[in-house]
Order: sequence, then C-alpha cells, then structure tokens
Amino acid sequence: MSAAPSPGPPRVPMAALDAEYRARRSAIEAAALAVLASGRYILGPEVEAFEQELARYLGVGSVVSCGNGTDAIALMLNAAGAGPEDEVLVPANVCVPVLAGVRLSGARARLADVDEATLTLDAASAGKALTGRTRFLLPVHLYGGVADCEGLARLAADRGLVLLEDCAQSHGAALAGKKTGSFGRAASFSFYPTKNLGAFGDGGAVATSDAALSERARHLRQYGWSRRDHADMEGRNSRLDELQAAILRVKLRSLEEGNARRRAIAARYDEAFGRLPLTLLAGRREALAARHLYVVRHPRRDDLRRHLAERGVETGIHYPLPLHLQPAYAFLSHRPGDFPVSERAARTVLSLPIHPALTDDQVGVVIAAVKGFFEAAP
Repeated sequence: MSAAPSPGPPRVPMAALDAEYRARRSAIEAAALAVLASGRYILGPEVEAFEQELARYLGVGSVVSCGNGTDAIALMLNAAGAGPEDEVLVPANVCVPVLAGVRLSGARARLADVDEATLTLDAASAGKALTGRTRFLLPVHLYGGVADCEGLARLAADRGLVLLEDCAQSHGAALAGKKTGSFGRAASFSFYPTKNLGAFGDGGAVATSDAALSERARHLRQYGWSRRDHADMEGRNSRLDELQAAILRVKLRSLEEGNARRRAIAARYDEAFGRLPLTLLAGRREALAARHLYVVRHPRRDDLRRHLAERGVETGIHYPLPLHLQPAYAFLSHRPGDFPVSERAARTVLSLPIHPALTDDQVGVVIAAVKGFFEAAP
C-alpha cells in the first residue's frame, strides 16, 4: 500500500522571507555587490551609515549595531553598568532569547507577570515583582505592541531604577508619536530575518541617547578596544557585517510601507473577528502597533490550529512555555502558578499570518477558515 501523499505548502504561510527580496531585488543586489567589490566587510561605511539612519528614524542620539538581538540585550545591560548582583526585571511570557541576553550580561534575572489585556509588562505587574536588588526594568514590546512605557518610566523614576527596552518585535511602533526604543535609557533591537526590519542573516543593535552608554557599547562589541589592540575593558566580538548593514539600509526605506500593510491586514482581522468568541489583544491608548504578530486567544487553541492547518493556513504559537517553566531556568526556583497570566497565555495564544506579502485573497482565506471553525463548533 502506497504512503499517503505529503501535504503541499500552506496556502497562507506564516512568513514569506523571499518576497521582499523579489520586490526590491535590484536595490538589494546593487547594495550587496557594492559591498563585495569594496573590500570592506566588517565595521565599514555601510555599518556607520545604517547606524546613523536608524538613529534618525528612531529619534535617538546613536545606534550601535552588533551581531544579533541577544548580544544587543547583553551589550545594553553591560554598557548601562549591570553587574552580577543586579536584578533585571523581565516579563515571564516572552521568548527565551530575552532571558538568554540577561544571563549573557552576567546580571540576575527577575521575572514578572504581565497585563492580561495586552500581554506586555505594565507598572502594576512590575511593581509587585520588585526586590531590593532590582536595578533594571526591561519591558518587551511583544508582538509589535507597546508596553506601559509611561507607567514604567514613572516607576523607574520613583524607585531609582533604569528603564531599558526590548524592541525586537516593535520596529516602527510608537506611543503618542514617539518611537519605541526612545523611551528608556537604551533599547535593544534584533534584525533576525522574520522581524519587521529583518536582515538576510543575523544582526542586532543598541539604541540610546546616552552618549557615555553608546561609547561603552561601541567598545564592548569589539573586545573592549578603545583603539585597535588596546582593550580598556573586557568585551566580546559581536559585529554587524557590512553586507547585512547594506541590505538593512535598503529595507529600512520600506519599513513604514511594510508596517502600514501589516496594520491594514490587522484591521481586517479585527473587524472580522470582533464578534467571534476569540480574545483579541488590546492596544494602549495613543499607541501605534508595529503588528509584528497577530495574536488571538482561545481555550481550544490547539483545535483551532488543527482546523486552520487542514485548510492550508499556517499558524504559530508565541510562546508555548513561559520562562519560569523552561527546564534551563529551573534554578530561578519558580513553580506552576507563580505567573498565572503568562501561563494562561501560553495555553491559549495563537499567531495568525500577518506580513506585507500577504495578499487580500490570502487574508480572506484566513478569515473564512477562522469563522468556519466556530460555525462548525457544536
């Protein structure tokens, strides 16, 4: 008996990483070929230009690029003075790389639960988790939404803490017209290929208007050198290469266009799903989300996911296991039930396709498939 044929590619994929290359092929290839012909491949003019252009876009004093988003978190913390006795407050419902970056810095991780409506860190949740060792607040602008920047800034000022930001999923998001990445003393970014501003490889950056912090981060990313072969501090090797910087410069020019398309897709989803028994994430007042992911919540998440897969709709779960229940971090001594909002989210969240290459017809397929699940439900 012959084996059943394997399913073909999804009708609606979660990502289409080659689509932007095809749409901007001439500009991307020209930029890449110019780098290859230049003979400058590490920390050259493309990196410098990208850092300046991104800093202007974000409205900050400077950007220091690096090898990846995890390194960006560690570099940011070390440049801000984090030491082995300092606690960094991190939301429990985010991805492992956030906590990995804190650990890489040598600082201590302290977890907090999140706001039920937005699934991002807010001042109330953070305030409950503080200890005498807590020195840094590190909200994550999860899914392209905006964390409670204003409330957390007040908390940081009242308690003498340092507010930092993780903007790996919020390129272009804003609150009251101010871009994420410009609220704290510094912010980390990832340019992993799936991000709203994604490289064709890995990359990261630290954004800040603190000149001293920027200078330290610049030294730390390359062995602690103040000049070649002169290490004034212990550093690491984490550099964005010229090729990725050149590609990111091209893609930065279309970031706003891509985000606008994401918001248009999200608006269709919001309208279509608003009366279904689905929980949609709330946005903060005056926030402009980057819509990196479109996340819904439902107690029968796994059944819904199977239903969508059968109809060719690819989905994701961001994230299936909170940080405090990850085996690698058992040393933090948490138990199930410690962060109930994060645990409920892990059981119920489902990410639907949302990316600039998604066609109107594909959006319609997703909407019809989701509605069909509830129409067929007993």
